[in-house]
Order: sequence, then structure tokens, then C-alpha cells
Amino acid sequence: MSELPLVPEAQPAWAAEVLPPGWRVETLSEHHLDEVLEIERASFSNPWSRDMFLWELQNVGISYGYVLREPGGRVAAFCTAWIVHDELHLNNVAVGPAHRGKGAGQALLRFVLRLAAGLGAQRATLEVRRSNLPALRLYGRLGFRTVGVRKNYYSSPVEDALILWCDRLAEVVKLRPDSA
Repeated sequence: MSELPLVPEAQPAWAAEVLPPGWRVETLSEHHLDEVLEIERASFSNPWSRDMFLWELQNVGISYGYVLREPGGRVAAFCTAWIVHDELHLNNVAVGPAHRGKGAGQALLRFVLRLAAGLGAQRATLEVRRSNLPALRLYGRLGFRTVGVRKNYYSSPVEDALILWCDRLAEVVKLRPDSA
């Protein structure tokens, strides 16, 4: 499988199908980190550090990150992922508090899933806290299902992770944004 491409200067033609008008996806870079870390701290009890994001940025060809910018230019959401063979592994996804429940996370994930499917990814996986009901609802709308549990996976507080898979990635990315 080839590497997940950086987001081109011009959004792909299909971006309008998955992004709200005026919103853009950009490849995550170091200049986004202050805003990303602000969202990270607001989203998780055990947030990633700047060094963890820098590691992701330095591992080109393994790790890929994307930010969703609102029309005003602020980062509304971000996602980091790996592609391993024909699988997309979503490592970290978060939406800023002002944009939760308004479709920002779904728009960004649809964009990333479509990029990966276009390169041959057939499946996608992630772990999520058992108690993160908004995320579980979002992932369910995107075709993910729970297939297992990682006991005591998270800390602060200790909690199980649910392992989710989407086995029909090509089908999911063809859905219209308002149909899921």
C-alpha cells in the first residue's frame, strides 16, 4: 500500500461531499500544535504531550495527522492515524468543545476514511473509552462495531477500552454525509 498523501493545496473535488461549506482539512504540522494541544487537554483526562505529537509528525510514512479548520481559521478538530497494510488505525481523534455535536468530528473522519480507502485501506480500527458515549455514537454512524475489550487500557481514571472495527470502509465512504 502506498503512503497516505498529504492534503493537496487544493482540496480534492470530493471534499465538498464530506466537509461543511467553508471548512478545510490540512495536514497536521508543528504550527498547529498549540491549538491541537488545547483541544487535546479539553478532551482527555490523560492527554497526549507535545512530544507525543512531535513523534507522530517525525514519522512520515507511518503516522499521518489532519486538522479540520472552521471558516474563521481556527482548528475545530484533529485526527492522527497510521496505515498498516490494508488497515487504517485511528490513534487520536478530538473535537474542540465549541464544535462537539455539530458534525465536525464526523466531517473530519469521513475525510480521513475516504483518503485511506482511496489508497486501498479496506478496514479501520480504533480504541475508545467504554464511557465515551458521544464518540461511540459517532463511530457507530460511520460503520464501526465493537469487537473486543482491552481491560484497564486507560488511566486517569482506569477504564476499559472498546476495540472497534469498520470492515466495509469502501461502503462507508460512499455514504452521503447526511445519511449516516
